[in-house]
Amino acid sequence: MIIYHGSKVIVEKPLFGYGKTTNDYGQGFYCTEDVELAREWACREEKGGFVSTYSLNTDGLKVLKLNDRSIIEWIAILLENRHIRYSSPIERRTAEYIISHFLPVTDKADIITGYRADDSYFSYARAFLSNTISLQQLADALKFGNLGMQIFIKSRKAFDRISFVESEMVSGDEYYLKRIKRDDEARDDFNRLLEKDVSDGIYVRDILSKRMSINELFV
Repeated sequence: MIIYHGSKVIVEKPLFGYGKTTNDYGQGFYCTEDVELAREWACREEKGGFVSTYSLNTDGLKVLKLNDRSIIEWIAILLENRHIRYSSPIERRTAEYIISHFLPVTDKADIITGYRADDSYFSYARAFLSNTISLQQLADALKFGNLGMQIFIKSRKAFDRISFVESEMVSGDEYYLKRIKRDDEARDDFNRLLEKDVSDGIYVRDILSKRMSINELFV
């Protein structure tokens, strides 16, 4: 498969054991199959960046597909890895409960695929954590703006399968604006979702009070 990595520098040789441990799925290498998204991700500032292209041989690799599982498992991974400043002791205890009960086993995975927790997506997860939206509303919100799926290269075995193909310079004048526009559209859609009067659905309060299992939460 062909994958793309957008950043402010060209990465010819991704290194195992390098990178922040507080990224979405932990320490590893984050890519996408969508070159347009990679171009936007490369442009965190108006000065632009680079997209590096790779060939990845996935034969024999174990892939954990988070989008085939309950969305609460995606939240649990974010809460486990991201550095979060909780707004209250209740929010912290809720996060601890979700991690202890719904964190998927990732030790044997070579690759993890799932939503990328851009700023807007992460705010949706915080809204669920604070009991503002239901689990189904969160699942719906993660489709807003098409903010993207990411491919997380996790194991040394997977890193050994990456071959650099080429790189390209990305114009910040074009793709920084596209990045901002996509995020703004996602936030607008989310605000419209919040305006709807929704009383049904599974909320954090239900999960904690009923001590619900993963089989009851497959959303």
